[in-house]
Amino acid sequence: MKLLNGCFCGKKCIWGARMIAELLDKIDGIMYYPILIIVMTLAGIYFTILTKGVQIRLFPESIRLLKEPPEDKKNVSSLQAMLVSTASRVGTGNIVGVSTALCLGGPGACFWMWIMCIVGASSAFIESTLAQIYKRKNDDGECYGGPAYYIERALHAPVLAGIFCVFLIATYAVGFNLLCSYNLQSTFTAYEFYDAKITPIIIGAILAVLTAYCLLGGGKRIISLTSIIVPVMGVAYVIISLIVIFRNITRIPSMFAMIFEDAFNFKAIFGGMAGSCLIYGVKRGLYSNEAGVGSAPNASASAKVSHPAKQGLVQTLSVYIDTLLLCTATALMCLSSGVERNEAVSGAPYVQNAISTVFGKVGPTFITVAMILFAFTTLLGNLYYVDNALIFLNHKRKPSKLFMKAFHLGCAAVVLVGAIIPMNTAWAAADITMGCMTLINLPACMLLGKVAIDTLKDYEKQKKAGVKPVFKARDIGLNEEELDFWKDSDD
Repeated sequence: MKLLNGCFCGKKCIWGARMIAELLDKIDGIMYYPILIIVMTLAGIYFTILTKGVQIRLFPESIRLLKEPPEDKKNVSSLQAMLVSTASRVGTGNIVGVSTALCLGGPGACFWMWIMCIVGASSAFIESTLAQIYKRKNDDGECYGGPAYYIERALHAPVLAGIFCVFLIATYAVGFNLLCSYNLQSTFTAYEFYDAKITPIIIGAILAVLTAYCLLGGGKRIISLTSIIVPVMGVAYVIISLIVIFRNITRIPSMFAMIFEDAFNFKAIFGGMAGSCLIYGVKRGLYSNEAGVGSAPNASASAKVSHPAKQGLVQTLSVYIDTLLLCTATALMCLSSGVERNEAVSGAPYVQNAISTVFGKVGPTFITVAMILFAFTTLLGNLYYVDNALIFLNHKRKPSKLFMKAFHLGCAAVVLVGAIIPMNTAWAAADITMGCMTLINLPACMLLGKVAIDTLKDYEKQKKAGVKPVFKARDIGLNEEELDFWKDSDD
């Protein structure tokens, strides 16, 4: 792309860009292996054991809770909060992220995404339950919260909470949105009109303008938009994927054999750990479902429920929808198609080639439309989280309207930049900022795990007694003075 190939500053610009890309790659590699893979695995297993597999054991209860109306019609329901978090989880990573993992890591990446999803769902339960317990309410009675609030209030670490917010903003306003924009424009490489010097800039500009327009409309618009777009987008994509899979049904046995053979080829995995199916499965799985990252709790805290465990259970479904449904749909569609899989087609081209085996030229067009919808909802969901972090850093007050307008315009500019940067730089930036969030949030959740687990026991105890679960902080030994919401006056 001309803009990055030295049209303004010549060879020095190219050299500087390469140095930055190499540095980001090195940090990315060290962060995920061995640090993050160990932290995520230990946290997931720890929570799974202590909750007795809550993410599996209470799966039917999670589905039932989606049907419950909000405690107050003026507030956000469990379903709406789940859809907002799903809007951020469900995005370009479900298409391009999975494709990249398969092309660069191998088909075994699919298996490791499944494992990390199931194990990580327990982390999703813990973080969202904690967000509900330590949430706060504003003068209008609306709820808000997230990891920064339980880190500050329960761990008494306001500085660490502030650092978490900084990384959250860096992740969702910069890292993820750079990548989201890049992924979207990459789908247009399949068309003859694509010009590497011009097309990315045009696409980035259009997406930036649309993003700015919606962001300036406020948070309520985000919720209403995602509640309509996400289900339609997800169902349509799964249906198309299933059609491709069933058209290639004779390849299904060999496809699963290939997935499991590659997943358990430990000689190959440990021979090149950084580029193995294990690491790519963990990276792209985490990027896609965000279990334990500390993002979804920001949406979870906004729900008005009678018991914190309810929202924790609902959020496990969001993780499953993202990985076991949408990511798996992409993986199986691509692998069953039998099209060539290599570094040259990693990303959108691999998916477009796969869907073309059944739908011909219409296939790439459908993927482009799906990517536009996925990218749009991801961008909006991402910045919903950012608003919450800004409130925390501004001493629990909403920043001025002038500041928010300027900030949202800056976010739109990031979207434009994302369309013209190299793929490796976009992925590394997103991986690193997301990894920093996870390395703060998961240890905090482990330290506060007993609170969430006691809350789950209280919920199950009341369900067993045949009464509607209503949370009272004193019932699990919490000091009500440390909470802003769950007090006698709120019962």
